[in-house]
Formats: sequence, structure tokens, C-alpha cells
Amino acid sequence: MAYYLTGLLIQGYTMRGSEFSELKAFSAIVEEGSFVRAAARLRVSPPALSQSIRQLEARVGVRLLNRTTRSVSPTAAGDALFARLAVAFHELEGAVADVHASRDRPAGSLRINVPRVAAMRFIAPILGDFQRAYPDIALTVIVDDMLTNIVEGRFDAGIRLGERLEKDMVAVKLSGDLQMAAVAAPAYLKNRAIPRHPQDLHQHHCIKFQWPGGGNIYRWEFSRGKRALDIAVEGSLTVNDTELMLNAALDGVGIAYMIDYQVRPWIEKGKLVRFLEAWSPSFPGFYLYHPSARHVPPALRAFIDFVRERREVGSE
Repeated sequence: MAYYLTGLLIQGYTMRGSEFSELKAFSAIVEEGSFVRAAARLRVSPPALSQSIRQLEARVGVRLLNRTTRSVSPTAAGDALFARLAVAFHELEGAVADVHASRDRPAGSLRINVPRVAAMRFIAPILGDFQRAYPDIALTVIVDDMLTNIVEGRFDAGIRLGERLEKDMVAVKLSGDLQMAAVAAPAYLKNRAIPRHPQDLHQHHCIKFQWPGGGNIYRWEFSRGKRALDIAVEGSLTVNDTELMLNAALDGVGIAYMIDYQVRPWIEKGKLVRFLEAWSPSFPGFYLYHPSARHVPPALRAFIDFVRERREVGSE
């Protein structure tokens, strides 16, 4: 720990109690992207928070934040400092959490980062039971489709598809392999030919998916044997949420391409028709992952065990 804290300090900067608070204030502002939200989180006034940052920048002799009337973002020096602080604070919080290990039941704070589709599948069904089983654990679940680095974001763990796992993480399998499914409502297909080949999709209205945060439009991925295709589908509707895509498909807007378990109940009810199944690839399912550590905090261990006990491997 001494190594981390020493490495954080700019030349000539020494650590004292008030200066540690300034570093905490700086980290909160970067994480929240706002002085107002950071002040509310730290339970201080925005002017007091601004004063702390001015003092910190004066001590280190470099500007750490770019401020405008509408936004705040770290400078290059601020980015470098925050990256080291995230690791250090994660270690500190882990050390405090370890103290609780001697208690009768796990306690402390626990922050989880999870994409929406996984939040609905794995987290939502257990929230009530987990809170009743571990009332001393303050659980924060952040639904985030941006592939946030959980260490830099000061999260204890996350859930992610296997193909998108960060390196050097401990991963716990939550589901079997998954498969994509191309589907459409019977009303949409009534006077149209059902696609038999991925290229046939160019003759249809497809519901496009844009990666959150203004990212690229997802190119639908298909494979059969050694053949692989990425199709830039066409359509007048673009969404960045799979629930919206599902609702649009059910309403006959066009063809959707989603994880099979999301649409399976509607296929079984006859509300959606599946096709191109032979071209729909399988891929690694969901994993709960966390940074490698010699001692897993008791609250995180309790959460991992709780989720694993209730998961249904391969049932998606």
C-alpha cells in the first residue's frame, strides 16, 4: 500500500489528512463527472468541494480538471492521477472490508457494474433475497453498457460476456454458451419471404442496434461452418436498448437480432418467428468477474456465492 500511495504523489507532495480528503474529492468529481453530484455524494457543499480542488491543484502544481459551466473532465495529468488513485482506493477499501471478516456476517459496501441485459437476468431476481440475507452489506448496482473498467471505476466486480472480459480478472461462470436469434412477428412476415440466407436481410426492414454512448451500429454476425458474415443491415429504426428492440419486433416493425433467451418465451407463444438459426453463432456466456486479489472481501465473497447458488448454468 505504501508503494501505491507514494506513487500517486506529484513531486514534492506529501500526504496528510486534509490532502487525502482532497484526493478523495478529486476522484469523486472524475467518477461523477460533476461537482454537484460529487458534492452530494461526499455530503459537502459544491463551494467547499471547489476549494478542495483548488488546494489540491496548488499543492501539486498542475491543473487536474478542465471546467466549463456545463461539464468537468480530467486533464491528461488528472487522468494519470485518477488511474493510480482508483487502484489505491480499491486496495484501501478492500483492507477495510477485510476487517469485517471477523464479524458474524459479512458487512461493508459493495459496488457492482453490470450491463442491462445481465442486470435483468442475474441481479434483479435476487435483490430482495440478498438484502434480506445480508442486511449489513450496502450494495450498489450500476447498470452500464459502456464496458467500464471496473478498477478505474472503483467497482468490486462486474458481469460481462466472456468474449468481452478484461484481462487479469478472476471470472466465475454464470451461464452456458449463448446464441443469437433473428426473429420477427408473424404480422411482419405475412406478405414477405422469410430470410433463408443472411444476405436476404437486405430485402427486409431490420431494427438496428447502436452501441451505447454513441458508438457504432452493430453489424449482425453470422457463421456456418467455416463461413462467417458481418451484415450491415438496413432499416429506419435504430435503438440502443434491447428491450426497445424486442418491443419493436413484437409490434411488427421489422426483424430483430437478439440473444436467444431474450426472445425464447415469445417464440414459444407464437408472437415471434425465428429463422436463420443454422447461421446463428454461439459465443461464451456471462461471467461475474473481479480483480485478482489474495483476499476476496467478505461482502464480495458472499455476493459471488449467492449469485452462483441461484444461477441456472446453461438454461439461457
